Amino acid sequence: MQSTRMLRLSGALLAFTGIALGAFGAHALRSILAPPLLEVWHTGVEYQLWNAMGLIGLGGWNGVDMRGPGRLIGGGVLVFSGSLYVLALTGAHWLGAVTPLGGLAMLAGWAWVGWKGVRAPSE
Repeated sequence: MQSTRMLRLSGALLAFTGIALGAFGAHALRSILAPPLLEVWHTGVEYQLWNAMGLIGLGGWNGVDMRGPGRLIGGGVLVFSGSLYVLALTGAHWLGAVTPLGGLAMLAGWAWVGWKGVRAPSE
């Protein structure tokens, strides 16, 4: 099924970039950013990596179409973590108002996964 491949690929790309961004933060940004902004960066990386693993797991869920929830989760990660990365680098605190929208998208995606899981036929 094509959707499971895309979920696995999306999760792998988010994991790859999350690890790279985590290393960048730990090494290159440690001496540049103030500790509170470095913590903001770390939060973005953490949420990105957890959701990446979740998308990879959804890619193994055969027989249930997880494209919709996967798109919500992936888009939520881009908005949530992306806004935190930009906030950390620029100090643009107005992005703090955008970040929760990504969080809501991730929550909605995972709630949708739960709903689909309950409604899926038993194996």
